[in-house]
Amino acid sequence: MLSSSLGRKFVMAVTGLFLISFLVVHLSGNLLLFKEDGGAAFNAYAHFMGTNEVIRVMEIVLFAGIIFHFAEGVSLVLKNRKARPQRYAQKDPSGATWSSRWMGALGGIITVFLVLHLSDFFYKSRLATPEPGVIELVDADGTRNLYAVVREAFAVSWYSGVYVVCMVGLAFHLVHGFRSAFQTLGLSHRGYALQVRRLGAAFAILVPLAFASMPIYFYLRSLN
Repeated sequence: MLSSSLGRKFVMAVTGLFLISFLVVHLSGNLLLFKEDGGAAFNAYAHFMGTNEVIRVMEIVLFAGIIFHFAEGVSLVLKNRKARPQRYAQKDPSGATWSSRWMGALGGIITVFLVLHLSDFFYKSRLATPEPGVIELVDADGTRNLYAVVREAFAVSWYSGVYVVCMVGLAFHLVHGFRSAFQTLGLSHRGYALQVRRLGAAFAILVPLAFASMPIYFYLRSLN
């Protein structure tokens, strides 16, 4: 069942909704970056996320979800291209939206973002050895000054620019993915399909916008 086209779409829908829920949790913690306390609240949050055993287990589940979502997405894109080798005409007769036709490319943009994000932030928060000038500890409990890592990373113009572009890609990816996941799982009824589309559109705009505001905020502050 999971090897069929329907099964793969089911895996995409389940993992997609799981990753959407993760975005909400991740954003709620990252909003602490805006608290004017020198990064104390954000560093405490990051320390909790890195030391809590339940969170560490959920990280494994999260990475598994990312891998499954990526693998099934690539598989579906290749299968669709094989089924339709000619490129889309100026107007697709099937009525597919722009974001649905380019989900593969949008997924590629998000993959590039994940590689950058994990190498610059996850690695430094969990794996890199703290040392002066790279990652400093803020107390004897081993809390890392990840606020400083974020501030310095987003002070680089090209990095902040890439981050914002990737958030635009995420927004378009979510526009189609949110609604498609509900349809695949049979959760989109004619009576509330419009509400699902509106909720998906609002989520696709507000969440990436909130994430994009962080590099913009720190970059503008670095100019002062």
